[in-house]
Amino acid sequence: MRMPGRAGKTGRSATARGARRWRFGLAAAAFALLAVGTALLVAGLGRQEPAPPGPPGGDGTSGTASGRPGTAGKESPARGGPDGRDLPAPLAASDPVRVAIPSLDVSSSLERLGLDARKQMETPRDPAKAGWYRPGPAPGAKGPAVIAGHVTWNGTRAVFFDLAKLKKGDTVVVDRKDGVSATFTVDRVAQYPKDKFPTVDVYRNLDHAGLRLITCGGDYSAADRRYSDNVVVYATLTKTRT
Repeated sequence: MRMPGRAGKTGRSATARGARRWRFGLAAAAFALLAVGTALLVAGLGRQEPAPPGPPGGDGTSGTASGRPGTAGKESPARGGPDGRDLPAPLAASDPVRVAIPSLDVSSSLERLGLDARKQMETPRDPAKAGWYRPGPAPGAKGPAVIAGHVTWNGTRAVFFDLAKLKKGDTVVVDRKDGVSATFTVDRVAQYPKDKFPTVDVYRNLDHAGLRLITCGGDYSAADRRYSDNVVVYATLTKTRT
């Protein structure tokens, strides 16, 4: 015959065990949801290619002409280009609206890019579009205008997939909000390890209107979800058309 006290204690023990199992199950479910959310976040961040460094000083300008109204005008004298050729005078600043690279069959509207929290240039949100680095000069204005784009996105080709195929003498056309089309001629194409990005060469002051196109290149690491290098195209304004 069971004593009443023994039966009550057994009931309380069963209830306690049930509560512990319920709390354990709830914690396990929460952990699983956290793990899935973290995995999705990591995967989403992994799709973003690390951007090239920002200009020296981290203020977005590096002492170059800012590309804002009044920094360069049509009255500026023409300068000799990298090959000693005569160049058109730099234009007054006007936001770019489209970039085209005829030899690569590329045509893209442009996002605006700034600096992120790490003082690095942002990358375009849409892999099918290139982006203009807004703190720097406008394309056609005096100084080094910068346009960047992804090379791939989630394993598929992005806007600047073929950028490394450009050659000296190829052209890049930037349509501007003021109705002027600025044609740039490629001077050289270079590839650099990401930890040796040529910040000074890309952002330094120029006495003419220049253009830099930037994307990723080299070997791709699936583990790190990143490319080893950056590809930089250096070009000079050689023609304008309204």
